[in-house]
Amino acid sequence: MKLLLDTHIWLWYLLGDERLSTNLQTLIAEETTELWLSPISIWETLILAEKGRISLQPDAVAWIDLALQTLEILEAPLVYQIAILSRHIELPQQDPADRFIAATAVHYNLKLATVDSNLTGVSWLQTLS
Repeated sequence: MKLLLDTHIWLWYLLGDERLSTNLQTLIAEETTELWLSPISIWETLILAEKGRISLQPDAVAWIDLALQTLEILEAPLVYQIAILSRHIELPQQDPADRFIAATAVHYNLKLATVDSNLTGVSWLQTLS
């Protein structure tokens, strides 16, 4: 299975957050699951740390570097087609990060691991919670 991790899912898994479902914990840990991450999730993580909404030690950049070494992740490059698609998809809100992540999932034909109801409720987007 090819799975794009939404930012909160990536963080929850690595931080051991109990909000992450057993189903997603199992899928992420399986060797047969191909895990993908958008650079937008790195950007979102840095913003969350800057705003003090999450605490990453010793600092956000060092934590991200270590996290990318700890969990085998494929980068889902942000390409022109994703930028264009992000403006053509229909979502219930205009959050730019959500739009880029949803467009990335569609562009690379990945299932999106998310619990964000703005994304799970969209019929054209393949999601797992």
